Amino acid sequence: MGYYDLSKEERQQLVLKMGGEITQNLEDGKVTKILHYSSDDDIYIRKNVSNILGRIYGEQGIFKEEILQVTGHLLENEDEKVRQTAVYLCGEIGKKDADAVFPYLEIALHDSHHKVRNSVMSALKVMGEKNPEPTLKFAEIFIHDKDPEVRRKVVHGIELRGRTHPEDVLPLLATLQDEENSQVRKMLIHVLGQISYKEGCLEKVTAALKTWKNRELVEDTIPYIIEVHKKYPFSAKTPDEVEIYLKENFKD
Repeated sequence: MGYYDLSKEERQQLVLKMGGEITQNLEDGKVTKILHYSSDDDIYIRKNVSNILGRIYGEQGIFKEEILQVTGHLLENEDEKVRQTAVYLCGEIGKKDADAVFPYLEIALHDSHHKVRNSVMSALKVMGEKNPEPTLKFAEIFIHDKDPEVRRKVVHGIELRGRTHPEDVLPLLATLQDEENSQVRKMLIHVLGQISYKEGCLEKVTAALKTWKNRELVEDTIPYIIEVHKKYPFSAKTPDEVEIYLKENFKD
């Protein structure tokens, strides 16, 4: 039975049980229960592991070193589900202490399994929202990694910060405007659209794009920005308003 097959009360009881057993593991210097839950087939069980350990790391502070050691231990496990849990944990720790987890994220970016690599994107998203400055410095390095998949993951990873503060990520995105890899280029356009729909954001994205030298990329981005506003009825502007605004700003 999966996590969300349980009733709300049963889920609460399970999380309390997990929290007690995980805390006991930390006190005893063991990882048996942590490994047990980290290898569960249900991703929501695994995410509860990272949430519990992240909360202990952030709130209590007495097990910081032990939890970082656990993170490294999980990341060395042969089971990709366990390694994925380690990366989710990095995201939780990194909300407050980003520098402590960057070495682990660098390893995970080049992991052999796509689940682990994909989870780096999720970790960067939650870190960028809560702890943007060091997270964006990390992104600044790996956004130019020789592996296009790494570049793609990093671009996607800074999207959440860009949705509320596009000015923070636009300079990084601009460094990839001549990207030749089609998948990275597609992700770049995707993120530009996703950071444009909230109040005041379209204006910031537009102002930045007007300075970009790669006019072909800009022209490809414009229809996607309009499409995003069509998709999200809660956007700050209507699709018609966006289309008029972009036409006025990108006159030949």
